[in-house]
Amino acid sequence: MLAVTLDEWKKKLESPNREIIILHNPKLMVHYQPVAGSDEWGSTPTEQGRPRTVKRGVENISVDIHCGEPLQIDHLVFVVHGIGPACDLRFRSIVQCVNDFRSVSLNLLQTHFKKAQENQQIGRVEFLPVNWHSPLHSTGVDVDLQRITLPSINRLRHFTNDTILDVFFYNSPTYCQTIVDTVASEMNRIYTLFLQRNPNFKGGVSIAGHSLGSLILFDILTNQKDSLVDMDSEKVAPNIVTDEGDTLTLEEDLKKLQLSEFFSIFEKEKVDKEALALCTDKDLQEMGIPLGPRKKILNYFRTRKNSTGINRPTLQPASGVTVSNISKESGFCSKTDATGNGDYLDVGIGQVSVKYPRLIYKPEIFFAFGSPIGMFLTVRGLKRIDPNYKFPTCKGFFNIYHPFDPVAYRIEPMVVPGVEFEPMLIPHHKGRKRMHLELREGLTRMSMDLKNNLLGSLRMAWKSFTRAPYPALQASESTEETEPESESSSEKLSDVNTEETPMAVKEEVPPINVGMLNGGQRIDYVLQEKPIESFNEYLFALQSHLCYWESEDTVLLVLKEIYQTQGIFLDQPLQ
Repeated sequence: MLAVTLDEWKKKLESPNREIIILHNPKLMVHYQPVAGSDEWGSTPTEQGRPRTVKRGVENISVDIHCGEPLQIDHLVFVVHGIGPACDLRFRSIVQCVNDFRSVSLNLLQTHFKKAQENQQIGRVEFLPVNWHSPLHSTGVDVDLQRITLPSINRLRHFTNDTILDVFFYNSPTYCQTIVDTVASEMNRIYTLFLQRNPNFKGGVSIAGHSLGSLILFDILTNQKDSLVDMDSEKVAPNIVTDEGDTLTLEEDLKKLQLSEFFSIFEKEKVDKEALALCTDKDLQEMGIPLGPRKKILNYFRTRKNSTGINRPTLQPASGVTVSNISKESGFCSKTDATGNGDYLDVGIGQVSVKYPRLIYKPEIFFAFGSPIGMFLTVRGLKRIDPNYKFPTCKGFFNIYHPFDPVAYRIEPMVVPGVEFEPMLIPHHKGRKRMHLELREGLTRMSMDLKNNLLGSLRMAWKSFTRAPYPALQASESTEETEPESESSSEKLSDVNTEETPMAVKEEVPPINVGMLNGGQRIDYVLQEKPIESFNEYLFALQSHLCYWESEDTVLLVLKEIYQTQGIFLDQPLQ
């Protein structure tokens, strides 16, 4: 301050910790820091470290200064991590990995959406991390585990307690409730805070989950409701919202089932729709309701989407499909209740008994990275997802995985179990397939062509040899007898030619119907492995599960699908 007021420069200032600052002029200041203090032998270094130069203004600076992120936010994406506190091989947190994801997206926006940015049609996509591991392990469970953990191989056991056990926590009713509550409440809290700090935000919201985080989001989305009803109104009438969105009383529901004569029994026992949803076959029998009406009532009310969270509307097909069909085709089955008396229809998909919280917004797209959703659904007993099923509040679902990811599983074979087909190949962000994949496909095509041509030639030679007449017979035969033979031979040869050249006319393969889980679009998308990864897929298995944070191909697919809903496309379509 004195140098500015007195206009006196070239001054040298020394701080108590031996840092030296030289003020050359109003726009230049040099800061020297000591290399180190006195060592344990008492010697003092004589050289100063490399100075830091502080300049005012941007003149004569050779380094490009980044202009920063665009202020306009077009879309918001919440990212939920998987097991453990670390998300990659560098043991970085979810915050650091999402920062990388955001940086890659900004670079891709400049290269692949350049026209839209120049026309100021788009700004950027904001990615925000959601952490559930820390709240889970702050409940005191780590202390309880430490008491029972063996002292041997301490580091490995600590790693197991901190990471792999998260899968078992999610299958526990107590800790599963903690996890889903943490994820949903954190996303709701961040969304509310984001709107407060960005009051002009008019974009949509999507969600993304990695590994176990994708399964958590899948279960939360499965248990949402189509209408965002106010919580106060739910407390007043929590049991009269039906699938069609109208409000029917218990008496009207029984009338719909042509069972109005039993309403007086329920009224006498003070059983409303919420209580009826909890009743078993034995309860209805004790009320004096015959077997046929009991089954009709249980079928009807067990499949209703009430707002109590007890009967979860998970993977139910569209209206018109009976529950008996669900149990046979979709893996839902009849079970015996806790008392062992009678059967009841379980329309869930095997989740633990928790109450799934509500999101205060409707996500547009759900992206799953390296997801074990398919495996968990199969283990839960679900053999098939009904093609008509879709998330109640989310329209899109993309299952993205690396081909060598040991944790990832497909979804589409559960929707179309009788058809074998490959997943969608994600294009390279530079607009072509990787060279080793093209070479592999070229060699495969060449070998198939050679094989087909060789087999075709051998077949034609063999058939010509077997059909050739003997010379003695040929001389004695008349022309009238040989003409039909030649005609038939030419017909047969033409048949042979058509049979041997099936590749000449290619019929168009009809598009594969993978259901409505992604709005009729394909669900499974596979990344292209790198050339070095193809040499030994086992060596890169763990890295493949953690590769999504810095994968340009993954980020570009996310950006393409988000902006495509807004009518904004890539500058050049990728092949």
